[in-house]
Amino acid sequence: MTKDEKTNVMRLLDARKLSYTPHFFDSEEAVSGAEVAAILRQDPAQVFKTLVTVGKSGGHYVFLIPVLEELDLKKAAKAAGEKSVSMLPQKELLPLTGYIHGGCSPIGMKKTFPTYIHETAATLPHLFFSGGRLGCQVETTLENLCRIIRVKTAFLTV
Repeated sequence: MTKDEKTNVMRLLDARKLSYTPHFFDSEEAVSGAEVAAILRQDPAQVFKTLVTVGKSGGHYVFLIPVLEELDLKKAAKAAGEKSVSMLPQKELLPLTGYIHGGCSPIGMKKTFPTYIHETAATLPHLFFSGGRLGCQVETTLENLCRIIRVKTAFLTV
C-alpha cells in the first residue's frame, strides 16, 4: 500500500470533511499494538485497538481500548446492556465486518454496530486507530470519530 492509496476509512472521513492524519508503516515490523505505538512514536494510551464481540443475545458490539489494556468482558457487557459478551471468533471477523484481524477499524464496517470507547479517550487531544488495513493507522479526534459513528464512552478495561 502506498501513501497515495486511500482506505475506506479515509474516504469516509474525507466525505464528512473531517481532519485526520494517516500513518503508514511496514506491517511486518509491527504485530502488536505496543509495536504499532512504538513505530508511530506515540504514547500507547493514545493508540486504540478495535475489538469485536458477540453478546448473549447474539448482538455484536465494538469496543476501542488502549493497545496495552485488556478488555474486561463483564464491564463491556454492562456497557452494552448484555448479560455477557465474548470475543468474536477471528474467522468470523472478515465476513461480519469486512476487515481482517489487525486491520479492523471502527469506521466503515459492513454494518454499524453499537460502539464503545474507553473513557480515557475523552481526555486525549488525538487518538489513533486502524485505518482499515494492516500497516495503516489514522490519527484524529474523538469528536471527529463521533461525527462518523455513534460512540459511547465507558470504563472497559481490567
